[in-house]
Amino acid sequence: MTFTEDDSGLNTSIPSANLSKNMELKEDLYPAVVSAFTIFLFLWESMGKPFPIEAEILDNLPSLEGCFTSEFMDFMASQRKYSKSDSGFIYNTSRVIEGKFMNLLEKEPIKRNKTQWAIGPFNPMKIINKTSTNNYLSIDHHHHHRHKCLLWLDKQSPKSALFISFGTTTSLKDEQIEELCIGLEKSGIKFIWALRDADKGDIFSGEMRKIELPKGYEERIKNKGIIVRDWAPQLEILGHLSIGAFISHCGWNSCMESLSMGVPIIAWPMHSDQPRNSILITKFLKVGINIFNNWERSRNEVVKSNIIEHVIVTIMLNNIEGNEIRRRAAELGVAIRRSVVEGGVTRKELDSFIAHITR
Repeated sequence: MTFTEDDSGLNTSIPSANLSKNMELKEDLYPAVVSAFTIFLFLWESMGKPFPIEAEILDNLPSLEGCFTSEFMDFMASQRKYSKSDSGFIYNTSRVIEGKFMNLLEKEPIKRNKTQWAIGPFNPMKIINKTSTNNYLSIDHHHHHRHKCLLWLDKQSPKSALFISFGTTTSLKDEQIEELCIGLEKSGIKFIWALRDADKGDIFSGEMRKIELPKGYEERIKNKGIIVRDWAPQLEILGHLSIGAFISHCGWNSCMESLSMGVPIIAWPMHSDQPRNSILITKFLKVGINIFNNWERSRNEVVKSNIIEHVIVTIMLNNIEGNEIRRRAAELGVAIRRSVVEGGVTRKELDSFIAHITR
């Protein structure tokens, strides 16, 4: 774990191989890169539900059946033998986000007499400079060449554009890509869509294919949106003041980046921990809308363009539901950023962690 202090004076935590060149970890520590909500439920269920929890937590909770590849499950099984030697757990979350579920993780027998530290977000953060002529959050503003999508965002109105990205291990069917294209176009909302290699294959089948957008689509939307087919600077995009919402697969790293930037999420989970993360985002944090009313029932169905259009318009335009979601997301983003400065709850956790491994 290393630390940086940016020009705004905000200390941020960034994961690295060592705390410093001259400092070695004295004990094994287990880094958790999924939400405390998801980890707690996995442990609680696998331990035979050792204590009662609120019924609301279990209501409409997606099953993990079929969410992981066999290779991933084999890998997880191979790691279990090392868990007995660890002295604690590091979580990429914050107690301002998941305090309730961190408290549940600290109950025995789940805790196993180990210390739990919530020291996220692991992604860099800066206070947004609203007087910036560039109108965006620069994660590394020393770079002279900015990505074309950031230049495009500079020309848009505040909170007017949508960002779409499904991560690096998520795929969409051809029919689903077509429906998404139609829904985006019909919504009238400007957007950036990161359509990368992940969208060309299926991690469960290993199938690869060429993505075909509807004929003439990119020409029709050239004044409304851009398609990014190579790498996109996701954190900088989410930190740009022109971004109003994020269509995401709800991988936890993407969730944390969006939450820390105060950007509401249209949750479109596919597999792994994503379905349960989407419940945390939409049901408990109330900073997003789930594209599925019931993920287990609808997971293999193509989401129609009219549904996509509806959720986009709801979260992006002026209406009671969308206004409340955007307000909560913005407030949570402020709370997360405050938590990492001197005296903040995450900073205190980080100080405790450092004291533990350097004692």
